[in-house]
Amino acid sequence: MTALLPVYYQIKHAIKNWILDGEFDPGDKIPSENELAEKFKVSRLTVRQAISQLTQEGFLVSRRGEGTFVTRNESLISSFSLEFTGFMDDLFSQSSKSKTKSVKITRLIVPKSVREKLELDKEEAIQIRRVRFLEDKSFAYTVNYLPVEIGEKLKEKVLYKKSLLQILEQDLGIPLTEAFQTIQASFADQDVADQLGIASGSPILFVERIMYSKRRKPIELVQTSYRGDLYKYIVRLKKIRRRDGSIWIHGRE
Repeated sequence: MTALLPVYYQIKHAIKNWILDGEFDPGDKIPSENELAEKFKVSRLTVRQAISQLTQEGFLVSRRGEGTFVTRNESLISSFSLEFTGFMDDLFSQSSKSKTKSVKITRLIVPKSVREKLELDKEEAIQIRRVRFLEDKSFAYTVNYLPVEIGEKLKEKVLYKKSLLQILEQDLGIPLTEAFQTIQASFADQDVADQLGIASGSPILFVERIMYSKRRKPIELVQTSYRGDLYKYIVRLKKIRRRDGSIWIHGRE
């Protein structure tokens, strides 16, 4: 198991994958807490936490005195196969579970807010719009803005195969050293709704990020809208003790 994610969360997804891969059918009984604890080399409490979350989500059904069973709701099981979880670097890379199916690169006059964030002297910049899919469902709509001298080097066909960050660092040799990111709950406007195939006003997770190179020079502004029904963002916090008290920070074990 990886140290990046809580152990109970990894067990939860292992059980999900068993079911999605057909190792357990709808209505089947899953192994007991003791059996799972032995298999994963963890405590029963950790296993119970994983099973409890799956039960709350409706994926599993517990019957007192009988055990825990896979739901018979096959449509619910199918919906779980489209879940996408982001954790730390997940928002910085192209997920192996997703595929870019729409890319459009445009040179245009950008709003003042974009120019200020990228510290541009000119009114024009390169805009890249992409839609990513999980299986047959769109789940993320991303709009990138880059200075013209960088953006004009990009090709649409390459963006179907590589993430923009890979292109910037590996192909163009631009070292990215820092990022400033905001995450907020929002609602889809008509443009976002059309791109994601959802109703206008539907809940989304909106992520905006500014990427910097050396000497804190802004290179890229990224604005991504994630479907609220398909995307889950995980943040791990670690408690740090200081002389003036304890604080919680985002970190790894």
